[in-house]
Formats: sequence, C-alpha cells, structure tokens
Amino acid sequence: MTENTRVVVIGGGYAGTLAANRLRQRTGVDITLVNPRPVFVERIRLHQLVADTGAATADYGTLLGEGIQLVVDAVERIDAAARRLVLTSGAVLDYDYLIYAVGSTGAVPRSVPGAAEFAHGICDLESAQRLHYALADLPLGAPVTVVGGGLTGIETASELAEQGRPVTLVCGGPLGASLSNRGRRSVRKQLRARGVVVAEFVTATEVRWDSVVLSDGAVLPSMATVWTAGFAVPDLAARSGLRTDEAGRLLTDETLTCIDDDRIVAAGDAAAPSGRPLRMSCQAAGPLGAQAANTVLARIAGQDPAPLDQAFVGQCISIGRSGGTLQFAHTDDTPLNLALGGRVTAAIKERICRGTLWAIRREAAKPGSYFWLKGGQRPAQPADRQVAVP
Repeated sequence: MTENTRVVVIGGGYAGTLAANRLRQRTGVDITLVNPRPVFVERIRLHQLVADTGAATADYGTLLGEGIQLVVDAVERIDAAARRLVLTSGAVLDYDYLIYAVGSTGAVPRSVPGAAEFAHGICDLESAQRLHYALADLPLGAPVTVVGGGLTGIETASELAEQGRPVTLVCGGPLGASLSNRGRRSVRKQLRARGVVVAEFVTATEVRWDSVVLSDGAVLPSMATVWTAGFAVPDLAARSGLRTDEAGRLLTDETLTCIDDDRIVAAGDAAAPSGRPLRMSCQAAGPLGAQAANTVLARIAGQDPAPLDQAFVGQCISIGRSGGTLQFAHTDDTPLNLALGGRVTAAIKERICRGTLWAIRREAAKPGSYFWLKGGQRPAQPADRQVAVP
C-alpha cells in the first residue's frame, strides 16, 4: 500500500494557513501545521488590539480544513538532510515536503540606546498585548511617541490619537515613503485632523522611560514609545544551514523552491524568490501561500511547478476607525499618483480585513478556490523593503 505524502507547514499566518488549506486539493497528503500559538493572529488588526477598538485573533478551528493537524510548538531546527524538524518541546516531525512560512516580526534595534528596554513593539501578538496593558495604566493625556512613518506607524498613531491621546509620529524619512504625493497628502490631512504631530526626516537616537531623543536634538516627552520602524524575519533558515538573503529570508528560485533543497518551499514575508522579495504584507502573503502549495502539489504529481506570478493593486491604510487612504499602485507595487481618502476608505479597509479571513475559510471549504491578481512585473534589482535586523 502506498504511504501518504507528509507535508509540514511551518507558520500559521496568512501564507501558511492558506497554503495548508490549499494542499487539501490532493488526496493522500498528510498535512501538519506547526505554529507557536494556538490562535491565528490577524496582524493587520494588532493596532486595534492595542487601542482596544477590535480583536486580532481567530480560532484555527474556523480556519483550517478537515484533516489538517495543528501542532502548537516552535521549530528549533530544520534537519534538511534527514527531512526532519526538531521542535522546541524536544519532539521531532518528519516530512516529505516542507513549506517555510515563518513570517516576520518587529525589529527594535539594539543600536539605539534604551530602545530595547523602554520601546514597545506592535508586530506580534504578545508585544501588542503588553502595549495594550501599558496604555491602560496611563492617563489619556499622557504623551505617546510612535517611531516609524510607514503604514504600521501611521495606523498605530491614528488609532491612538482618535482615542484622544496626544501622539507624535517620528518618521526617519518622508511620511509614508511607499505612498505617492497624493496619498501622502491624504494621510497627513487625516492625521492632522486627529491631532497627530508628524516629525519627518528625523530619527530617534535614544529612548528613555519618559522621553525620546531625536537626531535634531529635540527631546519629546513620551510615557509610551511604540517602535514600528522596520521588520525582521526569524533566523530559523540560517540557523538550519540554509542560504538566506541579508535580512534572513530563505533564498528560493522563481517557483518558491529553496535553492538548497527542492523539498523545501517558502511563502510569505520570509521568502526571497531570486533574491527579490515582495513587499512584506498581507496582500503578498496569501498569494505566496497559494503558489507555494501549488509548487508542492506539482512536485508530488511529478510535474514542473509554475513560476511566481503575482501583481499588486495598492495599499489601503486605516486612519483610526473613521478614516483611511487607499493608495493605488501599478502591478509591480510602485505607487500611482492616485489615492482615495476619507470615510469610504475606512469601510473599504474593513472589508479587506474581513475578506482576508473569508478567503482562508473559503479555501478550507473548497480547496483550490483562492485566486489572486496575476501579471505583475517584479523589480530587476533587490528592493529595499524597509527591513531592519537588530
């Protein structure tokens, strides 16, 4: 009797969960999802969890298709030669194929004095929960500083300011560097309406328990400092002897197959196809998860997997609960000078957040149903994705 093919997915985020569901298109595949938490984390809602304006977790029981085994544990090491995972608990998992979807997390730099001790992250569930509790202990009038003028920083600053908190947003470069001039104007106008003070082209050089020192010499009072400037990926691939890019993403070919081992396929933020990673985002993670599953299924069937084919449409940013900016983009993810802002955009963003989980649940109910926009051109050179490794 032919044994089933064992496929293990490391990481239960947007990419990993969708990939696990999509693998169910083929019978005779045993699917295991390894994740360090027993719940799915909606990273695109973590700023809402911090501000107590929404939840940011979902039950895997509502997201995973029948027959997928969930193992709540972390992976300590990948033994590619033996096709085996060593888990933090000491258990081991054997696999025939592996999908590497470990995602990314926030990066608080050790090079900035006081940042590790006094700054709060927001890009993982535990950090967001700690920040939520810290803010709950502060009076509403206590000053808050958000470091990082990217999309996460904008959403966090606006969510807190809409509650009536005094917030300063510190941007190392221009506000919303990935936006067009029109998109930036939309965001700036809405932040101003909520009382957010935007400090552009300055960096935080020191974080203290009650203040932040800026590169221009200014000292900002800050009873809570939130660090959103940059992302990092787990070092599992490098720790396991697999080749990565400078940021630690697993190097793959255009089919998302690891260049060191064709039994390992990568998806999501931790994948670097041909050394040219896509923007770290939920918008990229879902399609990458689907394509990673397609690659594994093709290899099981003895077929040549298809190369990566993915396009972008833009970026949708929430500005509190009542506003937002929709930045339209070329299919290669470069911004068009076209943006929509205001209450209508807030409703669009909420539909996107809900639709993301709806798509994962639909894939669980009907494997192979997930679709994405194709035909995008990828940059010729490795792009700067604002990744910081502490």
